[in-house]
Amino acid sequence: MTLKRTLHHFPLDPASRQVRLALGEKRLPFTEVQVRYWERPKALTEMNPSGLLPVLVETDGDEALVLCETRAILDHLEETSPEPALLGRDAGERAEARRLLTWFDRKFEFEAGGYILHEKMEKRLLGMGAPDLGNLRQGREGLRNHMSYVDKLLQEREWLAGRKLSLADFAAAAHLSVIDYCGDMPWTGFPAVKTWYMKLKSRPCFRPLLLDRWPGLAPAKHYDDLDF
Repeated sequence: MTLKRTLHHFPLDPASRQVRLALGEKRLPFTEVQVRYWERPKALTEMNPSGLLPVLVETDGDEALVLCETRAILDHLEETSPEPALLGRDAGERAEARRLLTWFDRKFEFEAGGYILHEKMEKRLLGMGAPDLGNLRQGREGLRNHMSYVDKLLQEREWLAGRKLSLADFAAAAHLSVIDYCGDMPWTGFPAVKTWYMKLKSRPCFRPLLLDRWPGLAPAKHYDDLDF
């Protein structure tokens, strides 16, 4: 039997983008189903009671394995398709990659990305009116603080967790790329982050993300420019 993968996701969801990047880097074919998660469709909540994306369904004959949300999916892909390794082969780099995964999905989301994406994207999807300028200001301030930290890391390392590309890079790029889509990334003043992001944008796994578009949410003009 041939294993078939179906990824239920939203194109501008950072969590979903992490899985898309990992699948692409490992060259694992999959079918996409785009989900309007904010409408809480029954099909989504039947697969994942939390109503959160992404959900990966692997089907092998009559057997189906449903994997819910980012970390469970990424861990599964590392276990079942270990090449190329995306957590590193060195114990220290694996620990650092896991630390940064949590950093971006919790701390960065809470202090920066969550504010910006709620005001610039989710409010439009939900018809909730204009962005709150105070929340945007707080998110942008948090973003610059995080960019300073990441820039410092990348001045000392080739990739975020060390010498090799890892899931930490994909987590960071997933979050930053959606903010860049919204036109809110302050690239000026953070040259190490900008160079790192240009390297990632040039990888084959990243190209599908640069083609993402959503009705009513046009990307920044430079979004798909590899040299921006």
